[in-house]
Amino acid sequence: MANGDLQFRVATPDDAAQIQQLVQSAFRAEDSRENWIGDMTLASQFSVKVEEIMSNITKPDSAYLIATDENGALKGSVGVSKRDADLSRIYMLAVDQHHHRGGIGRKVLAYAEDYCQRRWSVSRLGLNALSSRHELILWYIRCGYRKTGELTQFRREGLDLPNDLCFVELEKDLDMGSTAVETT
Repeated sequence: MANGDLQFRVATPDDAAQIQQLVQSAFRAEDSRENWIGDMTLASQFSVKVEEIMSNITKPDSAYLIATDENGALKGSVGVSKRDADLSRIYMLAVDQHHHRGGIGRKVLAYAEDYCQRRWSVSRLGLNALSSRHELILWYIRCGYRKTGELTQFRREGLDLPNDLCFVELEKDLDMGSTAVETT
């Protein structure tokens, strides 16, 4: 990508299959950073259905945001949803595995934060990460999120999960006076 330029837009139903492939491959990708992926056996079993992506694209107060390069190739995606008048959730942030460690994840996250603030006028964002993904949790903290102290159980049909595996809940307060990312 020339200069790392990304174009952002809201996904349409036509994008669902491509987003599903990106999310699945990103969550299954190996990474040499210790504790980034957590349990590689678990990561390799991760799957998401196109119907699940489609549902989040078409549901009111929900969207998938996608980042493409100058040629239109999908490089990253993230789901967003409005939970209440003051809170939006960010989920399934994914970056093309060939572009990990290039700053795309941070740009996609910043765009999602800005989108939620502009679209729904929320002042807080929430997200979660698997408890086994210590480095990812630290990355979110460096991006301004803080642990809420809440843990939620992780359940996925057909997976044999460790008993202590859970989601660590994180939140971020938004500065209502600034805009995080310019849109193109």
